[in-house]
Amino acid sequence: MFNRSKPKPHRIDTLIGAGTRIIGDVQFAGGFHVDGHVKGNVDAPADSGATLSVSDSGVVEGSVAVPNVILNGTVKGDILAHERVELGATARVTGNVYYALIEMEMGAEITGKLIHEPRRGGKTEPEIKPAPGEAAADSAG
Repeated sequence: MFNRSKPKPHRIDTLIGAGTRIIGDVQFAGGFHVDGHVKGNVDAPADSGATLSVSDSGVVEGSVAVPNVILNGTVKGDILAHERVELGATARVTGNVYYALIEMEMGAEITGKLIHEPRRGGKTEPEIKPAPGEAAADSAG
């Protein structure tokens, strides 16, 4: 009915197994899959097309700044998905989610805000206009 194509399966270059615990920040390129526990920030270059996937048993305690995020587990920190974020039914986020595109299944939980961040592909940023009443308050001070 909607003629929507599913993205092709992402490749996995790095795997953190279910019995593994990483303490420290992780910087990566390509595909990074977490079945275990990462206590630290997870980062990939914004223009790299990299993908972080967290299984339903996986946990990240720290902020995530990655182009693509596929989350079925838990993130305790902010998520900045430069391109796309997919939240599965078992996804749990304690923090804000900044996204360009988002897909969320029923059951996903976010304790924080959803904040749309337009893609930065050479497009100019939209002008932010004050809400009615804000301009008068700003000029009064």
